[in-house]
Amino acid sequence: MLAAPAVRLEIQQLATELNALYAELIDDDRLEEWPDHFVSDCIYTVISRENFERNMDSAAIYCDSRGMLVDRIVSLRKANIFPVHAYRHILGPTRIVSVTGALAKAQTSYAVLMTRTDGRTTIYNSGKYIDEIDLSGERPMFRSKIAVFDTNLIDTMMVRPI
Repeated sequence: MLAAPAVRLEIQQLATELNALYAELIDDDRLEEWPDHFVSDCIYTVISRENFERNMDSAAIYCDSRGMLVDRIVSLRKANIFPVHAYRHILGPTRIVSVTGALAKAQTSYAVLMTRTDGRTTIYNSGKYIDEIDLSGERPMFRSKIAVFDTNLIDTMMVRPI
């Protein structure tokens, strides 16, 4: 169900800003702030398009709580060893798919560029975000975020959020 046009436009703006902040936190390596934009019992999944379309549960990343998101960042900072790199997200327009009460479903195309220390930039990952956004609080928060990626080859281990 879609909301009235003015309400829908406001929800689209909120969802667009939430996704822009999401990407900014990752790109600026402010990962400790990243989980704060998810509800406590959230779902965060990064999954190939093939597995998503076949309803297969096998995902590159799967977290089912904000605590798991925090653990992922702690692990990234303290335990994982990976080549130094930076991300830069390019986001397409956010489209509101439906609004039911205080829950908006949205979809946004994305591309993530990766730059290594040698200055070489490549397309690291591309796909679409499928989001459920909780609008009931003071600010919008992700109830679920699924990054469905088209890229079949992952250049380095996927340690950062997409």
